[in-house]
Amino acid sequence: MSPEAHSAPRSLAEALRARDDASLAALLRSRPDLITPVPTDLTQLATRAGTRASVLRALERLDRFALQTAEALAVAPDPASYDTLLGLMAGDAGDETVAGALPRAVACLREQALVWGGDDRLRLVRTARELLAPSPQHPSPTGLGPTVQEATSGMSPGRIQEIVTTAGLPSTHDSVSAVAALTALFTHRKKMAKLLAGAPEAAREVLTRLVWGPPYGQVTADPAAHLRWLLDRGLLLPTTPGTVVLPREVALHLREGRAHRTPEPLPPAVTPAATHSPQVVDATAAGQAYTALATVEELLKDWDEGGPAVLRAGGLSVRDLKRTAVALDVSEPVAAFWVELAYAAGLIASDGEADERYAATPAYDEWLEQPPAERWAGLAQAWLAATRTPGLVGGRDAKDRTLSALGPGLDRSAAPEVRHRVLSLLAALPQGAAPDAASVLARLRWERPLRGAQRDGDDDLRSRLARWALSEAELLGVTGRGALSAHGRALLGAPAAATPAAGSGSAAAGSAEPTGPGDKLPVHHHRAADRLVPLAAAEQAVATAAAARLLAPLLPEPLDHVLLQADLTAVAPGPLRRPLADMLGVLADVESKGGATVYRFTPASVRRALDAGRTAADLHAFLAEHSRTPVPQPLAYLIDDVARRHGHLRVGAASAYVRCDDDTLLNEILADRRAAALRLRRLAPTVLAAQTDPATLLEGLRAMGYAPAAESAEGDVLITRAHAHRTPPRTAPEPVPDGPPPPDATLLSAAIRAIRAGDLAATTPRKPVGEPLAGGELPRTSSAETLATMQAAVLTGDSVWIGYVNADGAASQRVIAPVRVEGGFVTAYDHTADEVRTFPLHRITGVAELADD
Repeated sequence: MSPEAHSAPRSLAEALRARDDASLAALLRSRPDLITPVPTDLTQLATRAGTRASVLRALERLDRFALQTAEALAVAPDPASYDTLLGLMAGDAGDETVAGALPRAVACLREQALVWGGDDRLRLVRTARELLAPSPQHPSPTGLGPTVQEATSGMSPGRIQEIVTTAGLPSTHDSVSAVAALTALFTHRKKMAKLLAGAPEAAREVLTRLVWGPPYGQVTADPAAHLRWLLDRGLLLPTTPGTVVLPREVALHLREGRAHRTPEPLPPAVTPAATHSPQVVDATAAGQAYTALATVEELLKDWDEGGPAVLRAGGLSVRDLKRTAVALDVSEPVAAFWVELAYAAGLIASDGEADERYAATPAYDEWLEQPPAERWAGLAQAWLAATRTPGLVGGRDAKDRTLSALGPGLDRSAAPEVRHRVLSLLAALPQGAAPDAASVLARLRWERPLRGAQRDGDDDLRSRLARWALSEAELLGVTGRGALSAHGRALLGAPAAATPAAGSGSAAAGSAEPTGPGDKLPVHHHRAADRLVPLAAAEQAVATAAAARLLAPLLPEPLDHVLLQADLTAVAPGPLRRPLADMLGVLADVESKGGATVYRFTPASVRRALDAGRTAADLHAFLAEHSRTPVPQPLAYLIDDVARRHGHLRVGAASAYVRCDDDTLLNEILADRRAAALRLRRLAPTVLAAQTDPATLLEGLRAMGYAPAAESAEGDVLITRAHAHRTPPRTAPEPVPDGPPPPDATLLSAAIRAIRAGDLAATTPRKPVGEPLAGGELPRTSSAETLATMQAAVLTGDSVWIGYVNADGAASQRVIAPVRVEGGFVTAYDHTADEVRTFPLHRITGVAELADD
């Protein structure tokens, strides 16, 4: 036996045991579910890596070519050599592109612990083979059927001999050798070509229809002559009554050795649809970023006194979403996006009251005090990490219930990864290049073909998430005219100047490329330019700050003036400073938005400012200070006229009353038919009483054209201001993780050290002590034997193997080097924990010296 054969691993556990720490770290980083919790040894790690759930998750994260390679191994002999696999992937004629990409795919499968063994004995993990191998219930993606041996397993020996004889082979003495002879015939290219040369034309047409799958067909009890020709020679084999199958070896011959009709060794390139100047892209994105800030502010201002009610099942009602869309002057899907974005950023939440409503959180007031660029960066960071998916609003869940904005059922754990990946693909294009959306979707389907196959409605979820990511990035100002902006690139953590990376796929990440079948992928490939893993929290904070610095110079400077016009309007030619915007929002109504905002002054808006405690002199001074044009005479007259009548009538609680020094005015009100609903009566020449509450009386008199003012019980005028309703302190919703989070370097190092130590304890040869228990459990030693062995180890400095039960009753085996034994305790260096520990002797179940070798 050669040294290579002697050292070949006999199991996945042995293959993992032969790996170095860097390779184990790459495995645990790519499959974080294997480290939750940390395995006790490498045997347990291998067992966990072969479980169905873990293998399914690993297969879902393979790119299309790596998955095609795994599918080819599933239909290859077990084990298969690298040359056999190459033949299945590249075909008889050979494909240089496939041959060049195959080492990388095999290295990827090895790194993921889906394939183990040397190049002469490649083995697919048994669970993966069961998932990918063809069966009548689960056809193989390759379209191949069972082998001749599998298809003839239930066939009578006489029938097998008939097929062998008809195929032109000598009869054998048993079925096993007959099946082997038939298999050898079907895998011999020249002999098969000679056999098929004599096939009827109709028979060859049948084989052509079955060759790429599905390999099963129906036949009658009395098949036609061309079908009988195929059946007699084993080119079609019966499986169940009326059903035949094309054997795998026959199909591979017809396919010229290829397992797949179209191997896809290279990822489809993301192609630009248009190219713009980087300055134009940045300016467009910055303008949209400012619009995003204004939209969120407008949304929160609309909900400032308490927003819509929370549905019993959670979320916004359809009617409230429509009202919000009208208030923001956007479509309902876009309104849902802004509402969800504010929620993800922690700016709105439910107030938790008995009559539960949505309202701004205290974090909103802090957010308003930040510079505009930092406010945008906070929104963008929340969007990038959120698992809530606004695009699903209005759809149906699994129970056919409507999905509502801010309601349950909107979390999709793949959303952050898809957003990050879409932006990464944009960052790989030249600056200013806007991608073709179809090429982006094609690239994503290549990178995650199994995940793309999971349906979530009419289209696969991953493609829908990608389309939503492109549109939402444009709305938010991460992209401009479809191209990634400079601040968007910084938010992603990408280099400031990107170069095209066409043809680089997820499997191709890394600084070095394997050149042979046994080469491995670089360990730290997750930090490559086209990485799939989002930044860590600390890295993302640095990237967000960098994005804010790049955006700040591009945002327009707030103005401190407006242009007053004679038609009782004011034009704001740009964004206004906050105090000016707040005051103007009270004094006037917004008539139109856009590049310039138009405000309209009305009697009601002026009265609103007076109700807020301003005087006519204050309003005149405010307009004169902030207008670049003279205050028009009609506006000055409007303010003076409303102020002259404001507060002339006084309303208080009686249920309510009206008092006025001018009894003629009170007589006019009593005579007005519109006052009948207020049920007024005179109490004194200057006082009227009403049966309604003061608020209703105020609204009724204002509707009649008067300008009454509310007063307190002491007779003072009440100044009414908008009541800003805030929720109690709330935290932003946590994203729903897509499985366990990737471990950091500290956790990886500690886990690998613990696994190595546990494996040492489990595999180190030991001298037999006492009688082992049934089932391979830990051997037991008496207290005296345990004490004597420990004391001897202290004197000799040797390590020993112990069985130990902790205070919680959990049993484990460890390798320790005793240092001191006293007072019923042994102090020793624990190789498992890599530290000096103290063990109570009564908790040690057994002890054994390690073998000399």
